[in-house]
Amino acid sequence: MTTSTAPLSALVLPTPAGPLAVLLTPEDGVVRAAGFAPVADMTARLDARLRTRGVQQVAATGPIADAVARYAAGDLDALAEVPVSQPGGPFTQRAWQVMREIAPGETLTYAELAQAAGSPTAVRAAGSACARNLIAPFVPCHRVLRTGGAMGGYYYGLDVKRALLAHESGLLSAA
Repeated sequence: MTTSTAPLSALVLPTPAGPLAVLLTPEDGVVRAAGFAPVADMTARLDARLRTRGVQQVAATGPIADAVARYAAGDLDALAEVPVSQPGGPFTQRAWQVMREIAPGETLTYAELAQAAGSPTAVRAAGSACARNLIAPFVPCHRVLRTGGAMGGYYYGLDVKRALLAHESGLLSAA
């Protein structure tokens, strides 16, 4: 965790699923929160140490804005290059890492996520890791589905989840 007290930088970037709010620590360029909600809502989800730093809206330029623009334009691996960090226990961290390894256009079930994260019986914990993810779509929890392919939940709504999956699968099938 960084010890700076400088305000977090906030970007709002266009995506195929709607505006994406991104909060990052300016001293290291690491994304600390991102999602399809207003900046204030994303800020409220942060832990207190980061939240107390405040937020400063900045121009939508730089490597994160570039990665999101490339993703929107069809470079579906662009978001995997962005450095991220969020608090969570060992299993949750492993689950988030596995989510980052799911190829665009592919999905896992919650059971497959639990297995890949090293705890095959931790299916509910895998679902919890998806629900607690602060860094969507950089940690692509939208690529995790219920057994049988049902959507399951998504913090930003199923329409956003469907839009992300359609963007990824549509571009792959068009290639």
